[in-house]
Amino acid sequence: MARVSQEHLDARRRQILDGAARSFARNGFHATSMQDVLKEVDLSAGAVYRYFSGKGELIAAIVTEVLGSIREAFEEAARQTPPPPPDVLVGRVMTQVLGLEGAGRLGLTWEGEASFPRLMVQVWTETLRDGELSRVLREGFVTVREAWVKVVEGYQEAGVMRADIPADHVARTMIAAVQGFAAQQALFGSAPVEVIQDGLRALMSMQQPR
Repeated sequence: MARVSQEHLDARRRQILDGAARSFARNGFHATSMQDVLKEVDLSAGAVYRYFSGKGELIAAIVTEVLGSIREAFEEAARQTPPPPPDVLVGRVMTQVLGLEGAGRLGLTWEGEASFPRLMVQVWTETLRDGELSRVLREGFVTVREAWVKVVEGYQEAGVMRADIPADHVARTMIAAVQGFAAQQALFGSAPVEVIQDGLRALMSMQQPR
């Protein structure tokens, strides 16, 4: 019997995760059954349960992957001297996460719009009752924040950002801006990434009144 290649296994896992994310974004986490996921990905129960034991593992895997991708983007930016300015960096990451312009593998769509913001809001809600998912999200947030802190420290070391404010405070604020923009996408409709980029540029341009 021929062995299944790792490439095939990875592609099947990708198929399941993408299908589950679309299902969760469309109907909500609790209203989506594993049977719905099986129908979405057009696979047998055995094929899916080979990779994931249930909805909890599916959503945890999606969250881990998204946060890992964001962390990698910031860590790459931190290696540059100085790192790209916040508007450029946030635009790059949001473009990847929202799947715009063919960027990244996380651009899951539903009804022609990015499904990640809808999924993100549902994950936040679920973490209030699911201790394991809360742990996954908290650990992921810590790694993303650490990557952002490195970026801020790069700004400060290059002299392009004031150094008397703790880098962690700036990192938390920038993460909040990204999370808030994504939440707006989910709650009030899509908006181009240029919106948050323009807002950041305007804030960055503020000067003390003469």
